[in-house]
Amino acid sequence: MADTSDTRTPAQIEADIKRRRETLAETLDEIGVRVHPKTIVGDAKAKVVSNIDHTLGRAYVGVNKVLTDTKAQFVDEEGAPRFERIVPVALVAVGLVGLLALGSTRRRKG
Repeated sequence: MADTSDTRTPAQIEADIKRRRETLAETLDEIGVRVHPKTIVGDAKAKVVSNIDHTLGRAYVGVNKVLTDTKAQFVDEEGAPRFERIVPVALVAVGLVGLLALGSTRRRKG
């Protein structure tokens, strides 16, 4: 059988009940804040912003690496241009621009 004797005084029991009510009220207030639509929307916005920041950060690092690698192909360690690589690329670019210009001129005439 369970021991039903309580050695607390009525004042102690009342103080315990009061403390438990206050704790319960605080808990209910916290739950109310957590499930409030503004809180839910705010949390969702914060998560989206965090994900965007993370994605943009990763994209920045990736683009920066590509640019650094590309620059290394056309500039040596001292920063001097590597003409043996620049000239062929420039010639190809000029050739492509010329072909595009020639093609658009032919389409206009035809």
